[in-house]
Amino acid sequence: MHGRSYSRSLAILLLLPSPALSGGQSDRVTGTQDLALPIPRAVQTPVRDPIPTLPLPVPPGPIGFSEIARPAGTIFSGTVIGVKRRRATPGQSVETVAITFHIENALRGATPGENLTILQWIGLWTSGQRYRIGERVLLFLYPPSKLGLTSCVSAPLGRFAIDPRGRIILDAEQLSAFRKDPVLGGKSRPTLSDFALAVRRAREGE
Repeated sequence: MHGRSYSRSLAILLLLPSPALSGGQSDRVTGTQDLALPIPRAVQTPVRDPIPTLPLPVPPGPIGFSEIARPAGTIFSGTVIGVKRRRATPGQSVETVAITFHIENALRGATPGENLTILQWIGLWTSGQRYRIGERVLLFLYPPSKLGLTSCVSAPLGRFAIDPRGRIILDAEQLSAFRKDPVLGGKSRPTLSDFALAVRRAREGE
């Protein structure tokens, strides 16, 4: 009997928790404080909002000379004689740049010999669509907006440099765009007469 009582008492003692594990130390060993350590910043995985799936843009149709000439409200060649920045005002809500040209040849909406000033949004200027005094250009300009602003049609396709001999310079992009035009196709230095004929043909094809 004494042997059996001793064995039973020993088993009960073995089942009791030891003092080292039954006090406040248990939180430091197995508590949630140790399991909730912050993840080092270097290995944290940022949570990002899902990126919306946007439809792919529809490629534009082929741009030829007619697509440049038809929307233009003003077509002329001339020399830049003035550039002035204009701050926004109560009557003009956006900042603009006023560019003045001396018109040499007019194909639409201008008069030869006059000085014509156009207003361009400052954003176009800062993005690179600039003019310098003394520069000779041939421009295809949209009709002025409600704010009186304009820009080149399908810029930079609607803007052409003029060489010292008065010929129009077509860059690689313009040569590619107008390669099928019956008048301008294949010409890297067409004359103003070539452009006048191409503009007339584009108008007749409307």
